Amino acid sequence: MKLSFVIPAHNEEKFIGECLKSVLKEVGEKHPDRVEIIVVNNNSTDDTGKVAGAFKNVKVVDETKKGLSAARHAGYLAATGDLIANIDADTVLTPGWIDKVFAAFEKNEKLVGFSGPYIYYDLSPLANIGVRAFYYLGFLTSLANRFILNKGAMLQGGNFVVRRSALDKIGGYNLEFEFYGEDTDIARRLHTVGDVVFSFKLPMYTSGRRLQEEGVVTMGLKYGANYVWTLVFKKPLTKKVKNIKK
Repeated sequence: MKLSFVIPAHNEEKFIGECLKSVLKEVGEKHPDRVEIIVVNNNSTDDTGKVAGAFKNVKVVDETKKGLSAARHAGYLAATGDLIANIDADTVLTPGWIDKVFAAFEKNEKLVGFSGPYIYYDLSPLANIGVRAFYYLGFLTSLANRFILNKGAMLQGGNFVVRRSALDKIGGYNLEFEFYGEDTDIARRLHTVGDVVFSFKLPMYTSGRRLQEEGVVTMGLKYGANYVWTLVFKKPLTKKVKNIKK
């Protein structure tokens, strides 16, 4: 079983290096033949592609159509792995992340999506407690959607892995989603072809800069509204995404 990391990056020259270092550290000497790393340089105007390309064994794919789903889709088309790990340019893997992913998919042949929560390394402990509470609420809601309403499941965009064969079955990523709702949409469609599991045992570090820029409450409301809208209408509610400061 082979794992392909797909990392969308739009003007992420300040963050992509640490992300790649964390992935390469996890690959180490244990998984060199089982992991490939693809950075999708998504219409960047800075040195994102140059920084990523300086890393050994990292493939850079250029995608001029701006948008998270467009970048993920370009990476998916370039990937050769049985599993595709969707992480973001400002994320940092936690110890044992790759081992947990392989173990989960090897244990359950019906597993098509596997995800976990974010830990914001640059936010206060109190803010992270609030985020954790938001995750528990979302998790409980997803259980109802999955087992009672049969409407979908839960994935955290930027920290989820999909089985390639399942992604092929559902037609890849929906390019109509630029940012908000893209993880809800992919979880909803994956739910129709197999098991989608969200586990608090698969955390990942990430930057809270978007939360700081837009505000925790504002972001929470946007995520919640787009979650419901995507499940009901199967299309994005918020189509324009605010560019955040680097």
